[in-house]
Amino acid sequence: MKQDNPYTDPTDTLSTGSPQTECSGVFLRGAGESESRGYFVHPSSYVDEGCIIGRGTKIWHFSHIMAGCQIGEDCNIGQNVVISPDVVLGRNCKIQNNVSVYTGVRCGADVFLGPSMVFTNVLNPRAAVCRKTEYRETILRRGVTVGANATIVCGHTLGEYCLIGAGAVVTKDVPAYALMVGNPARRIGWVSRHGEKLTFDRHDMAVCPATGERYMLKDGVVSLLDSPDAPQTDAE
Repeated sequence: MKQDNPYTDPTDTLSTGSPQTECSGVFLRGAGESESRGYFVHPSSYVDEGCIIGRGTKIWHFSHIMAGCQIGEDCNIGQNVVISPDVVLGRNCKIQNNVSVYTGVRCGADVFLGPSMVFTNVLNPRAAVCRKTEYRETILRRGVTVGANATIVCGHTLGEYCLIGAGAVVTKDVPAYALMVGNPARRIGWVSRHGEKLTFDRHDMAVCPATGERYMLKDGVVSLLDSPDAPQTDAE
């Protein structure tokens, strides 16, 4: 059955949205103080000075939001989550329990990070060697989903709306709309913005069964052709 299309802005962005509130205290702890700023922080969590948090965001139990990070509007930060300095989360990101988002990670809007998934930010860590100047940037474009217990090795870009299966280990860039599983992760198909598997016909065209959106596969790249909810214009 065709469902309403929830996607109102198909552009790729790392913007956190607006308005946002900068934390100016040493730390915030307690729901009352945070709610007055337009977002919610559970009393067991800490929010350091100098981070930016968008309105409508919720930060749940035993989490630590560190100085210098930026969190967009309407995000949901689960239990036992660490957001490290200089991390960027776009609007409406959902982070499940037991996730550490390390410096170097930048997430676009609508990114989903499953429970206990793992980021890295150094390729060859040693306890006795300081490599804070060697952090690799990892970019997750709009709409990316990372399944439970998956690992994202640093220094790669995950294309918009790709879906990383539970337990997969990503060791290279991932194309937009790719469905990835295994260790190392390999592509086994393509998915729509709605997360439905796409089946391409002999003309390399596919239709999302949930939204009716049409996709084209050309030279190994999937593109969204149109959306049933997009404004229609008269042909010239």
